[in-house]
Amino acid sequence: MTPVHFAFSSAFLLGLTGLAFHRTHLLSALLCLEGMMLSLFIALSLWALQLGTTNFSAAPMLLLAFSACEASAGLALLVATARTHGTDRLQSLNLLQC
Repeated sequence: MTPVHFAFSSAFLLGLTGLAFHRTHLLSALLCLEGMMLSLFIALSLWALQLGTTNFSAAPMLLLAFSACEASAGLALLVATARTHGTDRLQSLNLLQC
């Protein structure tokens, strides 16, 4: 494994562990998701450059578009949660109450 692959794999795993273990605020979960998507985007871009074919050149842009949609949906949920509950703490959310 090259140092570049190790760096992007460790960045993805750090984002995943942050998402799994530090789920106190919705904003921290969204930041961990964005870190994971950023490491995937850079790794996919480097992989497409290493292959040298034009078949995979649109894949990083497609991932970036989905990441932007995920970020906007996450921020909309964050704003809606902060307005209705007054906080973004995940412990204050209850799925049994509508």
